[in-house]
Amino acid sequence: MKCAYNRPYLLGMYFLLFTIVSVNFASAQSNFSEVKPRIIITADPELDDQNSLIRFLLYSNEVNIEGLIYASSGFHWKGDGTSKKWFVPGREYDRFNMNICPCTSWRWKEAESFIHDVVGAYSASYEQLRIHDNDYPSPEYLSSIIRYGNIEFDGDYSKDTPGSEWIEKLILDDQPGPLFITAWGGGSTIARALYAIESKYRYQHGWKELKAQISNKVILLPSGDQDDTFATYVEPHWPQIEIRKFSNVPNYGYGAQINAKPSNLPFLSADWMTEYVTSRGPLGALYRVWGDGQQMVEGDQLDYFGLKGLTAQELRDRGYIVWLPPQEAGSWLGEGDNHTVMNMLGNGLNAYKEAHYGGWGGYEPVDERGPSRFQLPPNATEEDMAALLSSSKNIPSDFPDFFPQAQNDFAARMIWATTDSYEQANHHPQSSLEVPSVIKVVPNQSVSLFAKANDPDEDAIFVKWWLMPNGTYQTPVSFEDAFSLHPTVFIPAESKVGEVYHIIMEVVDSGTPSLTTYKRILLKVLD
Repeated sequence: MKCAYNRPYLLGMYFLLFTIVSVNFASAQSNFSEVKPRIIITADPELDDQNSLIRFLLYSNEVNIEGLIYASSGFHWKGDGTSKKWFVPGREYDRFNMNICPCTSWRWKEAESFIHDVVGAYSASYEQLRIHDNDYPSPEYLSSIIRYGNIEFDGDYSKDTPGSEWIEKLILDDQPGPLFITAWGGGSTIARALYAIESKYRYQHGWKELKAQISNKVILLPSGDQDDTFATYVEPHWPQIEIRKFSNVPNYGYGAQINAKPSNLPFLSADWMTEYVTSRGPLGALYRVWGDGQQMVEGDQLDYFGLKGLTAQELRDRGYIVWLPPQEAGSWLGEGDNHTVMNMLGNGLNAYKEAHYGGWGGYEPVDERGPSRFQLPPNATEEDMAALLSSSKNIPSDFPDFFPQAQNDFAARMIWATTDSYEQANHHPQSSLEVPSVIKVVPNQSVSLFAKANDPDEDAIFVKWWLMPNGTYQTPVSFEDAFSLHPTVFIPAESKVGEVYHIIMEVVDSGTPSLTTYKRILLKVLD
């Protein structure tokens, strides 16, 4: 019996035997839904990457993190330590009439160590986190998987690096399941890993089969194409690799306040950030907010976020490029790469299984593929940048706004990181299905569903069943007793063969902050 992914994996002896053996995941794992997704994080030293990493490590109990890789991008690169200068037309330094580059490095501080710093703060919080979930990985393990990738020049994948070699090793290993790889910065380190594999094996027997297996195993999660390597190498040379581009994403990025719903504004305020994030121990101390007095690189004309009490014009008078309107000191600044990983989480939505499933990181419509390109013309103005950031992440009214749930979850985990007692924190409600997670139905059928739910803290819980609007149907289902553990779902008479309804059971507790978990049932329409 095949499992949900049915992605064959590589056998470690392949290169010795020059043979290919395909193995279904089901043969290696009896219940794939219980396996944590494998994931590699590649990130550049943008402050929102640091913030995203802080949040993500609080979910390291729910995923298998297998690499933490420093990367470059069009926004940050180190240089090679010599007098070699670099310039790519249309990059950040080629906008706003800055006239700075060609230059030897760009917005990269000496001895950059933000990944090490976040893991260090995690280490200081580790014993507290384990009180709340024993699955948190050890700080020693996380430190052991940190590597520096292709950070010298953006878009340059001309040589192997410790980071690219680590990714290459993981791509070629014999572990079952897909390997998710994020690109929070540029994709050059990922491109180098794939290029190295192609260069070594493309003229060997079995290359076609090996390439197909790699393409079935690797799933790329880019936060835009920040150094053009997806467009220039990855997509042309590896067209069958899945590259997920999430739409309908809650705005976790810069400028989230600008178009935020009134109901979401409290979660972005200085009061909320202070109470639940920046006051919470070593991880909170590293977390960046507006007006915090910090700067990524001294003298950076684009980083005025640490200053407070100044208008946009006053910032310009000091020489800053004001591409985002200043916000309240202490308020939300940005976690712009969250959308790449928020669907990996173990909240019960299982949104990592397919791009169109939908979750806290949005979803990918079934007719869209490829990386989400972040592009501005070379002559872009500050207003162009601000308009792009404020308009590109609006959530359609039919897709759930998961931002409050995600923020409450983040807040609870920050409390875990600073609490020595299980009883002094809130924990997620638990639920289980008493029916299969995939049910075959026919038009005009009624389906009775059964579930159980409880709360480990003995808080009151609230249940709601609803239909995920992920575009796999034309006529929606209806519910009876949708606020109970035993609802009935009515399949419309107009439903068509092949349509799939994603039914979500949402369970919310009454703790502080309130936490939400889910279960997903697929109703597949047959003849």
